[in-house]
Amino acid sequence: MADLCTAFATELVESKDVTQRLALSGRLSYALTALRLLCDADLPAHLKEQLTVDELPAPCVPDCWIDSWLLVEYAQSLTPALLSCALPYTVTVHLTGLLHDLVILMADYLKQPYLERETAD
Repeated sequence: MADLCTAFATELVESKDVTQRLALSGRLSYALTALRLLCDADLPAHLKEQLTVDELPAPCVPDCWIDSWLLVEYAQSLTPALLSCALPYTVTVHLTGLLHDLVILMADYLKQPYLERETAD
């Protein structure tokens, strides 16, 4: 689901067509909502294995953002502003870029291993 959000955000930042931008913003909002629900769900075994390593890497986000739910909420909060069509064009362009960068960062964080493999002593 994180990859789908990334794809929508990338298309959104590259699109110049207003109708397409609105459609992509709506799709991204829907995908972020689904992703938020998945953040609360238990991980399936295959994902647990992918996210488990012997030594944890340094987080790719600042300490204040080490909460997947919060990152998704930040991204989700930007989509209504883009869907409102009430912002000046330059503000819309900047918010779209911010949303894109946040979604990319969020996806990288969600795919980063965060479980440490237990060692038998």
